Amino acid sequence: MIYSSEKIHLRNPAEVDEVKKFLKKFQLDFEENIDYTVAIREQGQIVASCSKSKDILKCFAIDPSMQGTGITNILLKSIQDKLFEEGIFHSFIFTKPVYETIFTSLGYKVVEKVDKVVLLEGGMGSIDNELKKIASEYSIDSSKPKTALVMNCNPFTLGHRYLIEQASKNSQEVLLFIVEENKSLFPFKIRYNLVKNGISDLKNVKVIPGGQYIISSATFPAYFLRESGEFLEAYTNLDAKIFANYFCKKFNITKRIVGDEPYCEVTDAYNKALLKTLEKSGVSLETIKRKEGEKKTGFISASKVRESLKTNKGVNTYELSDLIPKVTIEFLLSREGKEIVEKIISSHTRH
Repeated sequence: MIYSSEKIHLRNPAEVDEVKKFLKKFQLDFEENIDYTVAIREQGQIVASCSKSKDILKCFAIDPSMQGTGITNILLKSIQDKLFEEGIFHSFIFTKPVYETIFTSLGYKVVEKVDKVVLLEGGMGSIDNELKKIASEYSIDSSKPKTALVMNCNPFTLGHRYLIEQASKNSQEVLLFIVEENKSLFPFKIRYNLVKNGISDLKNVKVIPGGQYIISSATFPAYFLRESGEFLEAYTNLDAKIFANYFCKKFNITKRIVGDEPYCEVTDAYNKALLKTLEKSGVSLETIKRKEGEKKTGFISASKVRESLKTNKGVNTYELSDLIPKVTIEFLLSREGKEIVEKIISSHTRH
């Protein structure tokens, strides 16, 4: 029998519900950020489907009775045609380990895998090429041992500055990766520039965009993990293994520094998982106690800054001077900064 794929109209609730019901058989959830879906039918019933969100393929499922019929190629070609149409020539796939050989046989390469998920990539570009590009662009000498930090800085606070200072004082060279995923209230370019300008006096610190391989949608396998515990374990282990097996080896990173986490259980669990994974690779993890504000405001955090902006419906310079450096205050008072403050005031998101 000759099979062909059909586009699912995402604005049609009936079609989307049909896909959701099919995916439930495989303990898969249809995520809100999906922007394209294709399906294959037999006798009017969906027997296979695959979706994408930007450059990430997800929600791949084939009815067991259809495996071995070649419909995987049909699904992937349909998705890849859409990617090419959008000018995307490098993509990722999250899938369960049972499907790994299917995708490697179609030219995808394994980036990393943990117990419950495999991350593969295909097309133009690879993690190895990305690391070579970073090494060249930021003149990274792999012969020198380095300390690394990974930060979101949403926005840049005195607490971030303190952690970076400690790393700078006690290390020959520091690589500071700023999370590049644009899912924060402060866009990446703004966060990056605030950090770069805010630590310009620390000459042994290099500020580097985190790219697609550090705490991004491409290292966040949430789409099929239904339990928060499973989700967190897979996410932390995958992200930590990529960091240890690629970044640490390529750049000679011997230590990673994190701040302790008195507020967020998720981040605390992430730090603990990070410790286990890095130790196996001979990389130490140092946890530094968070800096406290001088006005008895407790530990400094970016969430407190956003909370202050929301509660005060604007910039309270007296209150914020205990939490953020001059560079961040000046930005918040700028035209561009005021636009973000307005978004924070009307926002219901935690990030």
